[in-house]
Amino acid sequence: MLRLIGLLLLIPLLDAILLVVFGWYFNWVLVVLLVVLSALVGLLLARAEGRHTLRKIQRRAANGEAPTNELIDGALLLIAGAFLLTPGLVTDAIGLLLVIPVTRYPFRVLLKKYVLVPYADEKTGGFVTGNVYIGGFPGGDSDPDVGGSGGGGSGSGDGGFDNAQDVEFEEVDDSDR
Repeated sequence: MLRLIGLLLLIPLLDAILLVVFGWYFNWVLVVLLVVLSALVGLLLARAEGRHTLRKIQRRAANGEAPTNELIDGALLLIAGAFLLTPGLVTDAIGLLLVIPVTRYPFRVLLKKYVLVPYADEKTGGFVTGNVYIGGFPGGDSDPDVGGSGGGGSGSGDGGFDNAQDVEFEEVDDSDR
């Protein structure tokens, strides 16, 4: 978490350094014009992509399908809009990368792989990806088999129930009640 905060603080610092360096080599008016123009073009693209994504969400919902990828795209477009509104060359570049669909796809894949699926797996105990316990009890003495890689969890071949006991039972006729 601290690395993420450090990265978020590093982006404005890098923006300021680049603005000073470009302002030194080029005219300040040109640099400011470039920043404002990239923000305006990016926001227009974000608006168009947002409408397109909203139509895709509505279409998928009308067909009874879950619009998961479209919702992630919508969140990435919101983040892109925030980056584009922040003045600076680095933030505008990141915002433009998030707005364009071809470059947004890798961000969506990485977000799903490293953030959304692990979080959902943690909250559901592995039911999102199928990494659930199939033998024994979670946290018990035996090593449970995770993910269905075969056999029982304890390695004894009995499904992980080393301490199981047979009990006697008696059938009860419910017609007497």
